[in-house]
Amino acid sequence: MSGKEKSTSESWVDPDDGPEWTTDTFRRAAFYRAGKLVRPADGGFVKPGRPKLANPKRQVTLRLDSDLLDTLRETGPGWQSRINEILRNAVKAS
Repeated sequence: MSGKEKSTSESWVDPDDGPEWTTDTFRRAAFYRAGKLVRPADGGFVKPGRPKLANPKRQVTLRLDSDLLDTLRETGPGWQSRINEILRNAVKAS
């Protein structure tokens, strides 16, 4: 072995190992007694995300003419939101 090799000072951690359970984790976990739920989980493993929207958008399939779709896509990022705005204005106008 040559003297130029670097020694590894950090210990290896298996990436498949789960997070360490803390007192807070146990406090937030669901509690069952005799197979019956006594206390539901309090979201201990859920990462916070975006807040839920009051009126969330829904995904749909819509068939448009190729030339129209190409024109809208050429306007750049956000073209789907612009379609939504165009349709909203058309509905208000009618």
